[in-house]
Amino acid sequence: MINWCLSSLLPSRNFLALPNVVGIVVEKLNILDATGVKCAILEKSKAFSSHPQAHFINNRSMEVFRKLDGLAEEIRSSQPPVELWRKFIYCTSLTGSIIGSVDHMQPQDFEKVISPVSVAHFSQYKLSRLLLKKLEDLNFHVHRPESQEDLDSGPLKGGELLMGHECISINATDQSITATASHIVEGKYMERNIDCSILVGTDGAGSTIRNLVGIELRGEKDLQRLLSIHFFSRDLGEFILQVPFYPPQQNVDDFNLEICEKLIFKLVGRELLDIDVIEIKPWVMHAEVAEKFVNCDNRIILAGDAAHRFPPAGGFGELLSCVWLGIAPSSIIRTYEMERRPIAIFNTALSIQNFKAAMAVPAALGLDPLLQILCIKLLMMGLPPFYHLVYKRQFWMGFFTIGRAQLSESLLNEKNPLGSSRLEKYHEGAVIPDNDSMVGVLEPPTGRRRDYIPSANPGSRLPIWMCGYHQIYQVRVEFLLIVAPLEESYQLARAAFKVAEEFKVSVKVCVLWPADSLDEFEARSKKALTPWKNYIDVVEVRKPSNPSSWWSICQMTDKGAILVRPDEHIAWCVKSGVDKDPVSEMTRVFTAILG
Repeated sequence: MINWCLSSLLPSRNFLALPNVVGIVVEKLNILDATGVKCAILEKSKAFSSHPQAHFINNRSMEVFRKLDGLAEEIRSSQPPVELWRKFIYCTSLTGSIIGSVDHMQPQDFEKVISPVSVAHFSQYKLSRLLLKKLEDLNFHVHRPESQEDLDSGPLKGGELLMGHECISINATDQSITATASHIVEGKYMERNIDCSILVGTDGAGSTIRNLVGIELRGEKDLQRLLSIHFFSRDLGEFILQVPFYPPQQNVDDFNLEICEKLIFKLVGRELLDIDVIEIKPWVMHAEVAEKFVNCDNRIILAGDAAHRFPPAGGFGELLSCVWLGIAPSSIIRTYEMERRPIAIFNTALSIQNFKAAMAVPAALGLDPLLQILCIKLLMMGLPPFYHLVYKRQFWMGFFTIGRAQLSESLLNEKNPLGSSRLEKYHEGAVIPDNDSMVGVLEPPTGRRRDYIPSANPGSRLPIWMCGYHQIYQVRVEFLLIVAPLEESYQLARAAFKVAEEFKVSVKVCVLWPADSLDEFEARSKKALTPWKNYIDVVEVRKPSNPSSWWSICQMTDKGAILVRPDEHIAWCVKSGVDKDPVSEMTRVFTAILG
């Protein structure tokens, strides 16, 4: 048994890393707390950032937050109105003329057809506060730098969040991991050795954990450099201004407070008397993936931006929960890399295409960033050295005013949004391939939106369908078997219960009844599944806009069955009934999944 595990959580600096990763950590701690596994968290920063960033929360993250005691609803009710953030608007200034707009949302994004929750707009620093409150609700004790004199140097008891602790070395053996962390107490430098069975590095794009174990990143660096200018005005409100800059002709020092205020005035279209520039921070856009996600005999695991600069949506470490709880051998962690790394590589390519597609708009306005870089380099090569300091800024700004092309209707219109909302599918790992549906190669991304098509193919995310969904998934690591109220399906459910007991895993059976079912279903399922009680009867709810049954939406009949993993990805599916012995088939399935 694992005595306790250390999750190293250091500050993250890329889009969506903290919402994704901290949400994962809190969800895992929610599960592990209920099952007695001891955990601790290290945070390098002495305090969480208050700089607005990483504002977009996707469906998958919101689905995780939905399980955390109403967190998703709290986010939804606190976010700005959708009309304020659904579009990219291209204009000469906030008070000037509008050139065009692109609506990145579609009606189905808010109809809760493919997911029980919608995407959200909620800045990372606000989310951090809510997640910290969730940790405290789990009886985690937060040790801040000013209060760490009460933290002795002995072994951690579990349930601690240590602020101001930086991992400086890792020593791995066959049995455990020893992480050495530095921290300051009353001005005195101190080190602490922490023993754990599993270390999860979620410490962002510049991951210390990744560097300490020698894992390299592969991909494209320095796609773009930007300044994030956080400012406030009583007249306008609170804003973040993202300004691209181009080294070596420009550097961060060129953008002092006075220059930033002038940029803000140009953005607004007039001078403001009450402008307050709160913070100026540079950041770099990359598109890279770690060469591997696990190391040291599956004891060190990378997640979030530590594993990929452009974080894929989903995953959320349910396989780790299976290992921590003793359900599966540690070798199953290899399937985490098998599943997530191809998705990370695909999403990195997708991010590059999204970036290029987004740049098509300023390029059509005569503001092509790639062309600007090339022109400025060529220009500076031909100028005497003394010209650089005097004229480089004037030459540079001149290139921003070279003409403004007419935007075509094919580029700026409400029906052709940029980006992609397609949910990922695992093609290998802890899934049993369906030869009729599995496709070995992911379709190359184009940078244009691709709508999610519901599917029950193994490796896909489970389509959302019914009322009472929140009752199906509890704070437990368990598989879900979805069947219709047919005798053959009840036989399969009984076989699943028997085999699950042999494998010492938990299985919940969901009996999905048609929308026109009578009140007899409770007695019928009870009779068919006794003595087992871990099942739920659910009546399908059909919307007038989509009268099809859930089974047909999944492109299968109600004689089929679906086995869903704890992370809500489909592990196994039979679309028209099991033609083998149910016990033998379920034994084969769980053997293949759990190893």
